[in-house]
Amino acid sequence: MDAELKALEEKLAQLLQLCQRLRAENNKLRQDLAASMNDNKRLSEKVEKAAARLESLLARVPETE
Repeated sequence: MDAELKALEEKLAQLLQLCQRLRAENNKLRQDLAASMNDNKRLSEKVEKAAARLESLLARVPETE
């Protein structure tokens, strides 16, 4: 009986340790996702600005026949 309780205690300790690792990994992934979303937004804004500048430049180019 003591051996079974000891084995169960060890398994429970392993499970708790796994839960802690997964929680930490999940938090890290959430932070990484937030950072990536911010980067994506910033880069999208840069692309939009570049496209607007390009359109402005193209509008100034005279058409040739």
